[in-house]
Amino acid sequence: MNAATVRAPDELGYRAGVPNSLRDARPADLPAAAHTLATAFDDYSWTRWSIPEDHHAERLEELQSIYLEHALSSGIVLVSEHLDGVAALLRPHSPAPADAAQARIADLLGDRLDVFLAAELPPRPTEAWELATLGVRPSARGRGLGSALLAEGLRRVDAAGGSCTLETSDPRNVELYSRHGFSVTATTRIPDGPVVHSMLRAPVETGRP
Repeated sequence: MNAATVRAPDELGYRAGVPNSLRDARPADLPAAAHTLATAFDDYSWTRWSIPEDHHAERLEELQSIYLEHALSSGIVLVSEHLDGVAALLRPHSPAPADAAQARIADLLGDRLDVFLAAELPPRPTEAWELATLGVRPSARGRGLGSALLAEGLRRVDAAGGSCTLETSDPRNVELYSRHGFSVTATTRIPDGPVVHSMLRAPVETGRP
């Protein structure tokens, strides 16, 4: 999964204090959750750069399905009540997707595979959790779903005493994620592609023994 598909909380419907019903995703939720993420990232610079234009929406949705299936077994997938908001976090030292999944990812990236692999992003800290994706269906934005998903994900990371890393290719995200404790650790300018900001949030003391 590539965390450069993390959207800004304002685009996700950021509104502090709005209650939302969130839960852990189940396998049966993944098709709808993948569709939500595909619609959320349809105009995102990273996905537009890395996924071919031919059948772009279908490729994007299948990629999200693969990534979510991996996250379900290697981390946490959170969804809103109506599956119109999704967040996925990978645990530290999570394994790579299975060989069959990686082969299908390569097929879906098609003629963009070589440039995708050539993108030299800094290695992620192996001890950190990874906020791998966070998106809300456009029709559901403005209700606080993104804020709630982010807060719940970080609450679980904090409960585990962990740090959290992410990547974003939207410059508006940097200030917004900074408000949630993230700091930029690197900025990568991909030739003929997006600028990717790598961010890290240090462990937060919860006061629990």
